[in-house]
Amino acid sequence: MARMRAVDAIVQILEKEGSTQAFGVPGAAINPLYSAMKNYGKIRHVLARHVEAASHMADGYTRAKAGNIGVCIGTSGPGGTDMVTGMYAAIADSLPILCITGQVPVPVLDKEDFQGFDTPSVSRPVTKMSVTILEAAQVPGTFQKAFQVMRSGRPGPAHIDLPFDVQVAEIDFDIDSYEPLPVAKPAMNAHQAQTVMDMIAAAQRPLLLAGGGVISADASGKLVELAETLGVPVVSTLMGWGAIPDDHRLSQGMVGIQTSQPYANATFLQSDLVIGIGNRWANRHTGALDVYREGRKFVHIDIEPTQIGKIFEPDYGVVSDASLALDALLVAAKSYKAESKLLQDWDLWIKESTARKGSMQRKTNFDNVPLKPQRVYQAMNEAFDRNTRYVTTIGLSQIQASQMLHVFKPRHWINAGQAGPLGWTMPAAIGAVVADPDTPVVALSGDYDFQFHIETLAVGAHFNLPYVHVLVNNAYLGLIRQSQRAFDMDYHVQLSYDNINVPETEGYGMDHVGVAEAMGCKAIRVRKPEDLVPSMRKAQEMAAEFKVPVVVECILERVTNVSMGAALDNLTEFEEMASSAQDVPTAIIPMAK
Repeated sequence: MARMRAVDAIVQILEKEGSTQAFGVPGAAINPLYSAMKNYGKIRHVLARHVEAASHMADGYTRAKAGNIGVCIGTSGPGGTDMVTGMYAAIADSLPILCITGQVPVPVLDKEDFQGFDTPSVSRPVTKMSVTILEAAQVPGTFQKAFQVMRSGRPGPAHIDLPFDVQVAEIDFDIDSYEPLPVAKPAMNAHQAQTVMDMIAAAQRPLLLAGGGVISADASGKLVELAETLGVPVVSTLMGWGAIPDDHRLSQGMVGIQTSQPYANATFLQSDLVIGIGNRWANRHTGALDVYREGRKFVHIDIEPTQIGKIFEPDYGVVSDASLALDALLVAAKSYKAESKLLQDWDLWIKESTARKGSMQRKTNFDNVPLKPQRVYQAMNEAFDRNTRYVTTIGLSQIQASQMLHVFKPRHWINAGQAGPLGWTMPAAIGAVVADPDTPVVALSGDYDFQFHIETLAVGAHFNLPYVHVLVNNAYLGLIRQSQRAFDMDYHVQLSYDNINVPETEGYGMDHVGVAEAMGCKAIRVRKPEDLVPSMRKAQEMAAEFKVPVVVECILERVTNVSMGAALDNLTEFEEMASSAQDVPTAIIPMAK
């Protein structure tokens, strides 16, 4: 045992738990921890320009690589309250991040001291654990418990609040005696696997549905193996996108009422059995439940017991980690095949599904000026290779991107799916670059999302974190404008104005190129469809050369309504569907003849 400050023990614990990357903003109440980080030297740190952005950086860092738990650090008072949106985004998508805040000394916790605030009272609803440590001797055990809680069951964030006097108090601590606590995960048993296999064997048109739990469990390879073993098509939720490559012969797209493809929805509606793995039956996926459920049975496999039956009662439910469930299902599937129990031949089902995938494509090949957004996503498919990691959050841009982009690997679609906070994209992209600098990152934002944490561009320039940021600018809160149609209004959703300093923005308002360059980044403005692909490729070259974020601003037509609806069988397609391969030149499967 050695005598040391509690904060000196904390930095050693972080290293032993594998969390050696922090994002944050120092302040007086958290300076002791920063002093320990400086002295210890093994915890890397990125200085954010806003604490909420730091929490999103930690989120993006966690999502980009299996096993990561990003750390967000802030001071007392507003440092903690600024983090709450980041905690919400993380818990909504089952992501572990560790949020650490400074706090006023224990004796003045209830005396309205400067920036003294009971942060855990606010953060508890959006974390799996939130606590103010009142005794320095409790520091090691509290951090040990926090890591166990974040990793156990349905993953999620934890928050630890550190009063100043607790941070600097001395404790006896030996890092060699410290061990991470074991993490228990429920597992599907052989009987459950056999029951599921019996249901699959009896089905005429079964589907595997990949949820985000497949990706968080790092089980995408097992999902693909199961699909190939059975010869069963796979669809995904928004959070499960990338669990199977888009161009795999069994991949049949994303199902949903917004983020989806027509062929995926059509195939889903033809199915008679859906095996949901690591999914929540989120409303943007299901739409109207009567349509979603009619004519098919459901198996629901999820690590969180309270998720089973939460939205609707499945025909069979299993509480299991997705990876362990797939292990059991693979054993059962191989046993069934060896004993010739899988009597169904689903080749015709696959051929029918693949035909829909080839024929039910949305048109992207528009030559309009200003640009149609569909043409931007067509260009992205052409300019960026299959190793690209996309990062985006909410808005018409996110919805259309998920309708038209292609993802080929797990963790290559990083998206704040449930919370969808504006401003999340840019800091999450920074976190992803920090986590995996060898994988090219392409962020996608509408203009309002881009402006929310635009100061984060300076972080990318400061720390030489290169990525490409595609900005689709229609000078509108586009998704809200579209939803306002129900109220026959267009009210406070326009971002357009005449910029007296930059006439070339032509009424679109903010000079995003000028702002990016002022912060030390590079930027390109694109107005014509033929310039999209060359500009995107040029942006990649500039990012590699200058080691900074590069913005590609695409000037869109002001109004484009995006395909969506209330039920899987009743989506409104505002634009015409593709009629030939020329309408979708980057389609991953040729148009059906």
